[in-house]
This record gives sequence, structure tokens and C-alpha cells, in this order.
Amino acid sequence: MRHHLRKAREIYSEKGFLQASKSALRYVPIEINNFYVRLKYGRGARVAEEDWDNLIILDGCRYDMFSDRNYLDGTLESRISLGSSSEEFLERNFDSGTYYNTVYVNGNPYIPKLGLDQGTFHAVVDCLSDWDSSLQTLPPESVVENAREAMVEFPNKRLIVHFMQPHTPFIGEVGRSIAGGGWTMDHDIKEEPGIWNQLQNGKADIPLETVWEAYNENLDLVLAEVESLLGELEGKTVITADHGNLVGERLSPIPTRRKYGHPYGVHAPELVKVPWFVVDGNERRKIQSDPPVETESISGEKVDARLKALGYR
Repeated sequence: MRHHLRKAREIYSEKGFLQASKSALRYVPIEINNFYVRLKYGRGARVAEEDWDNLIILDGCRYDMFSDRNYLDGTLESRISLGSSSEEFLERNFDSGTYYNTVYVNGNPYIPKLGLDQGTFHAVVDCLSDWDSSLQTLPPESVVENAREAMVEFPNKRLIVHFMQPHTPFIGEVGRSIAGGGWTMDHDIKEEPGIWNQLQNGKADIPLETVWEAYNENLDLVLAEVESLLGELEGKTVITADHGNLVGERLSPIPTRRKYGHPYGVHAPELVKVPWFVVDGNERRKIQSDPPVETESISGEKVDARLKALGYR
């Protein structure tokens, strides 16, 4: 609700009352559908209040695709995310508090964009300097290496490890052939919109089955890296997602045309029902809070470029 009110205020200040009113009317069906989802599933889980020593976040991972493709040992549950996009998830989970018992190993540009790398956690380990310009995303291997270093440096802190996959761009063999979904040196980010935007606008020239294949391929790639990390993590680990993704579903109970991607503030089940996969490890870590350590934030220009590559701009 607050996002749509904020957008309406922005439109009012820029374009006046009439345009703001038209915009607000478009939000009404969304908010009615959101209300229905809250009635059915509840208002959502605040992840910092859950029981874990290590929280692995797979960006943009739907519950159903995780359930179908996961092969790791553990117990699969679900949670309702507080957000339908990374921005909303991070804002609603962490923007109003401090978490000095937690270290955030971060691959998502919204952490610095929202200023959450400055004084919110004990430390934020920035993986964005390992950005792969040919893939236009952060490879999962880089996140694993940074997580391993953080485990040694911060042995008495809760650990959040935020991977960018299975979120686009698609980086597998099938995915790299999709312009706007998997970037190669032949695909100019300035020219190709994201694959979800292409599908939403009816401009995608590939079958939806191929997009699903590339999306699942991204999940397979990140799960392989998560598997390599699990054996080294001490304590209780949970694998989850910040949000899911729409792949042609219609919102309800007020019907819409088919939707793609993960817009802010749209709480459809495919977007907010996320995996909560519990891996009970060895002896629990003794967690303590300490004052935050200073973190050097990346430039706003670079953050915006990373967000554009991921389809947010």
C-alpha cells in the first residue's frame, strides 16, 4: 500500500491531480488482490525473528521451482515474504532496525541503494566488486568465496548469504542464448530489455518453455554452489528467497492479463510464497552483538548500473 501511495504522490508532484488520480485507480485492483492474499496466507514472516544461524537467500526463487528441483538434504517448509521484490523485501525486513549480531554477505545492489550497508548490520561483505561484466550479474561462485571468508572473520555472528540467482540474467548454457535474459558479449544491455519485460510487452520471440528452462538452469547452478558451502557452515542453516517471480500467471480474485517478473507491492502467491528449507547442522554457534564495523559503499552510479543489468531500471 505505502509503495502505491508513494508513487501516486510522485506522479501528483510531477504531473498533477488528474494523472495521480488515474494512477491511483490502477492501484485499486492490486490492493484488493493483496488484501485477499493477506487474508489467505497471513501478513508474512520477518526473517530476522526466525530461528537460524545461517540464512541463504536465493534471489527470485519461486517455492514451486525449488520444490521440484532441490536435491539437498533437509526439511522443506514455506514462508510468506514481506516483499514481492528485493527492494520491498529488504525495506520491510531491515529498514527500521539494527542487527549487530548479523553479517550480510551481499550480492544484491539494493543493499547499498537503500543505505543498508551503513550501520544496519554488524558488517556487510560487499560481493558486487566481483561483478561479471560479460554476464551482467554476480556469479554464485564469488558469493561462496566471500561467505567462506566471512565465516572465518566473524565466527560469532549470524550469517546472511544473498545470491543473485536464479534471478535474471540467465547464465546457463540455454539462458545465455536469450537476449535480455542471459547476457553475452553479443548482447548490449543498453539495447535489450529484460526478458520479463519482453514477455510482458509481447515482444519475446522465444517459447515460454525455453524461458522456464533457462530459469530452472539458473537455480540448478546456484544450488550446486550452495551445496559446496553447506558442509562448511556451522549451526542451523535455512535456504529461502526474498521473493518469487510471475511467469504468465493472472492475478486474482480481480483478474488481470498475464503477468511476468516481480513488481514491487504485488503480493500474488507466486511472488510472496517462498521456500524455507531447513538444514540442521552441527552444534549451534554462540551468537553475540557487537558495534558495526565501517563498510565502504559503492558509488550510486555503479549501483544504478547493476540494477539496470538486473532489469530494475
